[in-house]
Amino acid sequence: MTSSTPLSCENMLRQAAEQIGGDSPRLDAELLLNHVTGLSRTSFRAWPEREVTADQAAEFHALVSERAAGKPVAYLLGHQEFWSLPLLVSPSTLIPRPDTECLVEVALSLPVPAAARVLDLGTGTGAIALALASEQRDWQVTACDCVDEAVTLARRNAKELGLSVEVMQSSWFYGLTPGKFDLIVSNPPYIANTDHHLREGDVRFEPSSALVSGVDGLDDIRQIVEQAPDWLEPGGWLLMEHGFEQAGAVRSLLETRGFLAVESRKDYGDRDRMTLGRWAGRSEPSNQQTGERHAQ
Repeated sequence: MTSSTPLSCENMLRQAAEQIGGDSPRLDAELLLNHVTGLSRTSFRAWPEREVTADQAAEFHALVSERAAGKPVAYLLGHQEFWSLPLLVSPSTLIPRPDTECLVEVALSLPVPAAARVLDLGTGTGAIALALASEQRDWQVTACDCVDEAVTLARRNAKELGLSVEVMQSSWFYGLTPGKFDLIVSNPPYIANTDHHLREGDVRFEPSSALVSGVDGLDDIRQIVEQAPDWLEPGGWLLMEHGFEQAGAVRSLLETRGFLAVESRKDYGDRDRMTLGRWAGRSEPSNQQTGERHAQ
């Protein structure tokens, strides 16, 4: 992309795609040019000869350079769609993934009361909580996160979308107002701290606190499984996303803790990506009830 190149959309997109590389370079380039110009991706194809201003070209080139260096498109745009909801994102939160929509689908299929009380642990952008609230307006949805910036962002997303979700700052259950829920959902950190994927692709730019959970990736899931019964109504559900190779371990944790109807469900790639269980027994007091704090 030199200064002598005509500033037509097609020329810019073609050269940007070459610079970006990766799995979807043309799509990335079109999203960035749409962001800069306000022109639709369809218009790029219908009128490829359309030119942009020098200022727009300069802004586009800067964004392309950042994308080529690996920065996620969602962070460059400042937003990401999830469950057809436009969500604001920032480097302080995990970028919502399409496969997490499978967790929303499973949550919506569970037998819970019409006015169910629902808790989303580690909400990040608020994606799961807001998706559930958009589908079930009678549900009382609470979301929490331990990161200040995430709490602020999730509240802003709820306000922008006009959805009634209470967002609280809490490290897992610590800091929540005592109460019981019919459904607890979570997409917690579940990557082992030695996993090579942490040094590859978009993940390099995302907050490690939303990704990493001990030597086997299960530290946070263990904590949630241990404490969740104290917060569940009899017959209430716990549903968590996890790594596709962790399903057996997560089922074992739930069964050992006393959950019933434990099973794993598939993501869009037909991999075991989430596991759920139903609480029907009495709970022994966990550490959160004695005042001990666990860092999320």
